[in-house]
Amino acid sequence: MKMDDERSEKRVATLYNIFLVGVGGQGVLTIGDLISRTAMRRGIPVNFYPTKGMAQRGGFVKAQLRLGQELVGPSIAERAADLVIAMEVSESLKAVRFLKPGGEFVLFGYIWKPTAVMLGKADYPAVEQVIEQVERAAGQVHYLDPENLPLYDGVPVPANVFVLGAALGRTRLGDVLPPEAVLQEIEGRWRRGVERNRRAFQAGLSTSKEEEMQ
Repeated sequence: MKMDDERSEKRVATLYNIFLVGVGGQGVLTIGDLISRTAMRRGIPVNFYPTKGMAQRGGFVKAQLRLGQELVGPSIAERAADLVIAMEVSESLKAVRFLKPGGEFVLFGYIWKPTAVMLGKADYPAVEQVIEQVERAAGQVHYLDPENLPLYDGVPVPANVFVLGAALGRTRLGDVLPPEAVLQEIEGRWRRGVERNRRAFQAGLSTSKEEEMQ
């Protein structure tokens, strides 16, 4: 009975909903896959539901990732996500309503302007607008400036791996999954680019909270 209680307590402790958004070509689904595989290796129930928009670079991409529940529906209810990871500024607005009060919102300030914006037929949201909406939803914002991406051999490191590292370092996701376990999954996924991805992950993990936009 005691062992069953311990298992139940562990499962409850790892109940965690993650909403991911971005655009095609950013590796948004790879973030979800890396989290999922790490959780599975640690015996945490995983439900991963990726969704693609237009099948092209720049098309809307989202994923819903639910940890700690063996039987659960695919959709995270509005105001129920513990964590939102948004890889693109305009698409991030679609995820704000899913963040629960007290939840955390990792915003990577990448800008992908659609044709209507480039032609002057539509406005593009400012980062400050997104942050204001998250704060109105009683969430905590962790802003990552794309200009702060470190270089490896003169080329910016993979943004998605950097953002994943930052999420583990800055949010409660790091309490659910040990960063070293996620890094092990990353190293096993890209054998040829292991040093580059390790650099991206560790740089994100060690980003200072002082760099966040207030």
